[in-house]
Amino acid sequence: RARLGEISTLHGNVQTPCFMPVATYATVKTLSSEDIAAMGYSMLIANAYHLYLKPGTEIFEKFGSIHNFMNWNGPVITDSGGFQIFSLGSAKVRHDGVSFKNEHDGSSHHLTAEKVVEIEEKIGADIIMCLDYCPKIWDNYAEIRESVKKTVHWALRCKNAHSKPDQQLWAIIQGGVFPDLRAECLEKLEEMEFPGYGIGGLSIGEPWEKTAETIEVLSKLMPDRKVRYIMGLGMPDQIIELVGLGMDLFDCAMPTHIARNGTTISWRGKFNIKSARYRQDFGPLDPDCTCFVCRNYHRAYIRHLFSAKEALGMRLNSYHNLFFLAELMRRIRQSIAEGTFVQFKKEFLSRYSQQED
Repeated sequence: RARLGEISTLHGNVQTPCFMPVATYATVKTLSSEDIAAMGYSMLIANAYHLYLKPGTEIFEKFGSIHNFMNWNGPVITDSGGFQIFSLGSAKVRHDGVSFKNEHDGSSHHLTAEKVVEIEEKIGADIIMCLDYCPKIWDNYAEIRESVKKTVHWALRCKNAHSKPDQQLWAIIQGGVFPDLRAECLEKLEEMEFPGYGIGGLSIGEPWEKTAETIEVLSKLMPDRKVRYIMGLGMPDQIIELVGLGMDLFDCAMPTHIARNGTTISWRGKFNIKSARYRQDFGPLDPDCTCFVCRNYHRAYIRHLFSAKEALGMRLNSYHNLFFLAELMRRIRQSIAEGTFVQFKKEFLSRYSQQED
């Protein structure tokens, strides 16, 4: 079921399957927009909730768009920030949206579905996501049924509030690990004719088997002509499994988060560059990688940077991990085009599972 596709936006086209680096605050941590472009990425994801609080939407209106603000020429998606808002202890769900306290200064805010669309339109992303209700508990049927009800209601309100046709508005499918709720949510959203869908409410504590089962069910129900975007899942082994289930778009902060903590991703699995075993290792992070880090720096030096708590260590490791994912996506697309994806997936997972330590 692995498939190739193309997303057309005002700032260019995106070839899928595609991974998007996470630029929560209009930056991929430790990296510049030029770094991300040099790796071959075509699209980023930012977070409307965080950008609404800092620096504020008036900044984006002044600059014209998030693209001008962060010097990024490619497409941008903004997530509404529903997941982050519902993670706050202060969040209170209302019929028309959610109330919460600003984590920076304690001020009170109330975001309706309409307000979220207004914020995202001002930020100026190419693709904006509806406000959705992301449940905190993956196996509570009653709570997840309520999240579906509110997600559908808010999606309709977002659709009615959406006023900029050059920005695509996508909806988010909730329903937890319950096939009937996922099917119900998708059916009701399809009546509103959204051009693409995010799949939310996964990777919140459920076993991977449940995640995969849920996506397999959805894959059979979702229309072929529309983008299938898995939200918040994007480690290499997850990506290749989900591409095999017909998914198109991925984002995840984990590759850069673990990079800043010393975990390096390679074709032979993950390893901790801070380990003492690399103190005198003068080889590249990954001998099979062609990124500028692997061409110019060795493991011993990068380990030293982490040991000395130098920021450059986080930057170099983050660059490498994201370059790895860009190259993985390129090879995945190539294998699908050549009809060899199944074999590529098998060989990749066999090598990746080796893990150096």
